[in-house]
Amino acid sequence: MRHLARKRFGQHFLVDAAVLAAIVDAVDPRPGEAVVEIGPGLGALTRPLLARCGHMTVVELDRDLAARLRREPGLEVIEADVLKVDVAEIARRAALGEGAGLRVVGNLPYNISTPILFHLLEGVALVQDQHLMLQREVVQRMAAGPGTKAYGRLSVMLQWRYEVEPLFEVGPEAFDPPPAVDSAVVRMVPLARPSAIDAARLGELVAVAFSQRRKLLRHTLGPWLERAGFTGSFDLQRRAEEVPVQAYVELARDCSRAA
Repeated sequence: MRHLARKRFGQHFLVDAAVLAAIVDAVDPRPGEAVVEIGPGLGALTRPLLARCGHMTVVELDRDLAARLRREPGLEVIEADVLKVDVAEIARRAALGEGAGLRVVGNLPYNISTPILFHLLEGVALVQDQHLMLQREVVQRMAAGPGTKAYGRLSVMLQWRYEVEPLFEVGPEAFDPPPAVDSAVVRMVPLARPSAIDAARLGELVAVAFSQRRKLLRHTLGPWLERAGFTGSFDLQRRAEEVPVQAYVELARDCSRAA
């Protein structure tokens, strides 16, 4: 029986064979690796990945699709909302070996893609890499550098912990049903030596900085820094989009020391 895409789950099934092959080649999974796919849907990407790695774990919310996937040999199916499953639990179910890392793949539901990115960020220490399909605009924001309109909170929070590399763009015609936006595939590799800081402090600081991005930071971040007890030097005569990622990271570290 044909499965109709469910709007409430943000389902747009990838059906283009060339795009599917390009994603599999980009991931290049090997036997023994802990491959995890988020939102496998009808399994169009799952099957060629599984053919290469022999065993993998999938996280699927749609119970009808989860039931279909359980028939596939070599699949560990977690029937759940990925936002409610701890990354450590996924690693346990995927039988992640010592010294290894999860290889996360997914065509993410575009309506909740940003929350998923932040959820995965919480478990980044358990991840080897991520290859994700998202709305093109989101990928542009993820990879944007300072001084651009796309640079914002998402750019800073992800680039603090990952090397973000857009791979290729995908048109709506590659999906069934076609989404109303263009898509893109991105590779995210956790940095080998990330700055050790309080993630919550950085998140709060960056959220305040970009809350009114047209204003100078002295109007937004200035009062926040004063309340945080920060007495160091930081140029507040800039807009949030002009501050590099590392400068935000160092400021968060200094604020933690002042607290």
